Amino acid sequence: MQGGRRKAEVIIKWVLQLGICTSIHSISHSKFNHLSMSNNDILKKLRVALSLKTEDIITICDLVGFKVTKAELGDIFRNDDHENFKPCGDQILRNFLNGLVIYKRGPREEKK
Repeated sequence: MQGGRRKAEVIIKWVLQLGICTSIHSISHSKFNHLSMSNNDILKKLRVALSLKTEDIITICDLVGFKVTKAELGDIFRNDDHENFKPCGDQILRNFLNGLVIYKRGPREEKK
């Protein structure tokens, strides 16, 4: 269980260093105090902290060539006890975070 909390702490530190949010209070919530955070929880918290709409998340994922549909995101953002709930895989979260860097910083400059 400690691995989930460690993963969440690393992602939150990364978001703070990126300058996306200025304080951990804009990300943290009572769920953060539990031992584990799922990828769904992390994606939900980032969506709220950054005031992103579903279309924004689709655009962000598209920046790294990853296609995700509005329906898939709807299933990811459902409560985990809902019949259509879908766990957020590592691939979706990884591509979202990589796209978020481009979305916030712009494309990487080529070295000369």
